[in-house]
Amino acid sequence: MHKVLKSVRILSLALNLPGPAALMRCQNMGARCTKLEPPPSQPTSASGDPMASYNPQAYEQMHAGVRTVVADLKSEAGQKSLHKLLAKTDVLLTSFRPSALVKLGIAWKQLSAQYPTLSVVQIVGAPGPQAEEPGHDLTYLAANNLITGLDLPPTLYADMGGSLIATEAVLKARLYFLRTGRGLLQEVALSNAAAYLALPRHWGLTATDGAVGGAHAGYRVYACKNGRVALAALEPHFARALGNLMGLNISSGASMQDRATHRCVEQFMASKTRRQLDALAAKHDIPLLTLA
Repeated sequence: MHKVLKSVRILSLALNLPGPAALMRCQNMGARCTKLEPPPSQPTSASGDPMASYNPQAYEQMHAGVRTVVADLKSEAGQKSLHKLLAKTDVLLTSFRPSALVKLGIAWKQLSAQYPTLSVVQIVGAPGPQAEEPGHDLTYLAANNLITGLDLPPTLYADMGGSLIATEAVLKARLYFLRTGRGLLQEVALSNAAAYLALPRHWGLTATDGAVGGAHAGYRVYACKNGRVALAALEPHFARALGNLMGLNISSGASMQDRATHRCVEQFMASKTRRQLDALAAKHDIPLLTLA
């Protein structure tokens, strides 16, 4: 990755996932990253970040190359350590509720007066007044119609989407500083990240009658003889190649939404092994991936 943030100094107070994931990306782009963590809550804990306890592997990967400092921000010594770091910081990442920032003396009004060149990226659950309300990745996905049935999502979409937006905010802050010489405040709401990821569903693309929601026979997951196949023959030339392979005349997108076509593709996939489908995909240039 190009080191576009080389020499940019980032200080993070953010725990768990979105903040550290954003910091990891910034570090990969060349930023000099420091993380200030609270003291461990338990004598046996290796870190004051809960992620270090419930998933050490994730914690280690996100903090590779990041300098870690331990300080209790509620203490005088901790505040002294914080401001010593802030004096040498270009961008501050936080994930506290706004009321907590005020109590700790690091709300934007206070920081911008003391450090006019400092930019702040505040990661919150929801925007504006809702930032004080409790929530998590699961509730933000549910609020945006991204939870189906009783199954949990396969990944933490709002958290990881929020980390990408937070990284974008760091880049935006840097551009703003280079243009104006001043710091910039930006709020990154995880609920907004979920809403952004939900746009295809909002537009109807992933609804059951949408092209990538199951209506198109070339864009579905099918069973095969010894596993599954994720078929993505969506574009007309891919759909025609799939049709030619099965002896079907695919003349339009409507053909791929016909029930008979769905049954034909389903039966064809069920009659093949993963190895056979992989070979056919390579030979006929059809986008698919077989799964166990």
